[in-house]
Amino acid sequence: MEEKPKYGEPKKFDPDFKGPIHNRGCTDIICCIFFIVAIVGYVAVGILAWTHGDPRKVIYPTDSLGQYCGQGKLEKKPLLFYFNMMKCASPMVLLEFQCPTPQVCVEKCPDRTLTLVTAIAKPEDWKYYKSYCREDPGNKPMTEILQKKLCPAYLISSKPFLQRCFPSLGKKGEVITVGDQDKFNDGEKIRDAKDLVAGMKNATVVMEGRQVAMKIFEDYTKSWYWILICLLIAVVLSLIFIVLLRYLAGIMVWVMILMVIAVVACGIAYSSIKYVNLKDTAGSNITLQQLGFQPDFSVYLHIRQTWLAFIIILAILEVIIIIILIFLRNRIRIAVELMKEASRAVGYVMSSLFYPIFTFFLLTIVIAYWGITAVFLSTSSEPVYKVFNETDCPHGRQTCEPENFTISAMKTDCPRSECLFAFYGGETPYHKYL
Repeated sequence: MEEKPKYGEPKKFDPDFKGPIHNRGCTDIICCIFFIVAIVGYVAVGILAWTHGDPRKVIYPTDSLGQYCGQGKLEKKPLLFYFNMMKCASPMVLLEFQCPTPQVCVEKCPDRTLTLVTAIAKPEDWKYYKSYCREDPGNKPMTEILQKKLCPAYLISSKPFLQRCFPSLGKKGEVITVGDQDKFNDGEKIRDAKDLVAGMKNATVVMEGRQVAMKIFEDYTKSWYWILICLLIAVVLSLIFIVLLRYLAGIMVWVMILMVIAVVACGIAYSSIKYVNLKDTAGSNITLQQLGFQPDFSVYLHIRQTWLAFIIILAILEVIIIIILIFLRNRIRIAVELMKEASRAVGYVMSSLFYPIFTFFLLTIVIAYWGITAVFLSTSSEPVYKVFNETDCPHGRQTCEPENFTISAMKTDCPRSECLFAFYGGETPYHKYL
């Protein structure tokens, strides 16, 4: 009697067999159309962003005329100087994200404290002082210089910080100082150095509000090779993991499951220790409801109720994992066997190991395209100029054009008003719905 093969009878070759379906075709045309439309839209957005965008808007500070400090004709003037830091203390700053004071690009920050009155009297000081003016005042009288805001009323010893000049504040005991002095002359009266703190805080808010994209872009350009190296390491480790699955699938899967259980158990133990140690700490027994929302999340780690919540959450998670492990252990064994077979299949088709690398390469291109497009898209706007005035003005915060502002009705109605750069935006539908 003839013995049957171990895996059954082999199927005989049929030259007329054309496969399970002879006339194959796309089974989901609608989704295919949506996918193509999405790709076309993705490319169209990228073209718009690259056409209208300019990353310099978030990389370099901008003066009152909308010029980039450190670029073009201002290449040797990389720092932004505020005429009157006290104006940055205005509540309007938090709404407009702009200090209502002239801003100019300078070569270096002031290293001495001067007023316009004292500087004009000494030729050497006046020459130094004019480097912080919007334009050369020539022989104009001091009243005209101040009225037209050609030069600042005073200079304060400053230091550069993120391409901007901020007063050099310090402390003598509990007294705030600027340039080693606890008082300064703002051209009108003697002020305490602490008065500059509010202006600096609001100017910092302006800087943070307008430079988030800049920091992302700078970090990306400075650390792209580290990101690439880490991704390559991840690819190599993934390939090693796939190869090891062929021989150690069962051991690796069960070890990972046990490690998850052990990590959660360590979390429970650590939270319990912290909970017990805070027992005699003053103020640790208040509830989360009594504490309310705190911007500094580390505050919550000094409360016992926080660690109690961690213990409860981790304990529930641990129980769920163990229950799933008990009732689905047979399914896990089946999954392990499937992983072994999949690893053997990969061993026979070694070219499949390179498919994840190809996918990784394409994914890297997509992510890089998305990141660069996002930066260009966020900067594809136009400079917007607003009317700023120290007193009440019917045209305050209205859009203006600096080229013809001096002969406009706005300037006539409000003689002391100025048309200053406010932000990047636009009035067209493209900019409104960007």
